[in-house]
Amino acid sequence: MPIADEPVGDDEADALFRGLEGLAGFVIAVSGGADSTALLVLAARWAKRLKTPPRILAVTVDHGLRPEAAAEAASVKRLARRLGVPHRTVAWRGAKPKTGLQEAARLARYRLLMETAARAGYGHVLTAHTLDDQAETVLFRLARGSGLTGLAGMAMASVLPTGGSGETFIVRPLLQVPKARLIATLRSADIAYSEDPSNHDPRFTRARLRSLMPALAREGLTAHGFVRLAGRMRRAEAAIEFSVHAARAALAPAAWPRRGPVVFDADRFRALPAEVGLRLLGRAIAYTGDEGPVELGKLEILYEAVRREPRLRRTLAGAVVTAAGRQISVERAAPRRSAAIRQNRKGRFTK
Repeated sequence: MPIADEPVGDDEADALFRGLEGLAGFVIAVSGGADSTALLVLAARWAKRLKTPPRILAVTVDHGLRPEAAAEAASVKRLARRLGVPHRTVAWRGAKPKTGLQEAARLARYRLLMETAARAGYGHVLTAHTLDDQAETVLFRLARGSGLTGLAGMAMASVLPTGGSGETFIVRPLLQVPKARLIATLRSADIAYSEDPSNHDPRFTRARLRSLMPALAREGLTAHGFVRLAGRMRRAEAAIEFSVHAARAALAPAAWPRRGPVVFDADRFRALPAEVGLRLLGRAIAYTGDEGPVELGKLEILYEAVRREPRLRRTLAGAVVTAAGRQISVERAAPRRSAAIRQNRKGRFTK
């Protein structure tokens, strides 16, 4: 096992990027910090070792939040030129929210990266999330009361819809690599990197949780421990998802109508293990409803009511759940009266 401050070698890098060599190309998100700079360096070196390497496009997102950002982007561009990698800077324009700034910036960053990849004809974006980031993510979600899915942390690869005809894969090759080893990699090559002060700004939740990590490590809650927990949660998650698919096939095997109703046998539904039944109900609500993601806490309350009460009719996330007799049904809820009135008024005014 590599020691904590040992640079990432060529053989290890080949393993980290394995599976990407057959792509036409991909985008690398490079902010200029140590992690993303190391990702760019390692990917460029890896590509040079291939006979027919994929094309690489380094992309820096300027969020317009710090005056230093432009200089950092210029520094990334110079490094990319040295490495023989094309570089592009894209900007997050428009008004910035006063609350939830980091989450809004994260969403904007992913959107801009995916749009840039799509324009280049690539379907993959590489990000520099590390083992330390995974640990912080698990701690963050634990503090937020996440369920099993959240505690599984980030996946090595995940797919995000582009909103168009295709989809973009987010790939995290460094997810098992500690940040200290990436810094060692840059130091061994005498490559400079920037430091974003927001990473240590106590106004942000992640920064406050990050400051707790050394104290938690002294109590045995190390970054590796959090990552190990995430791996075990992913194992359990896969088993539960298998059971949910099997339950759907057994209770509602036909194609679900877009607006419902999705109908379950009440006795068989209530006999399912709680987590399986909860997720199956959530899938039906998310599929037939029209108000976006189903909030876990509200879903749990509704699910317990469905299990206890032989007759009920409740709405959640734009879907109505009805338990009556031997059936439980889920279908699109009627438009809310206030929304209908607003629509009618809008129609009158625009005629």
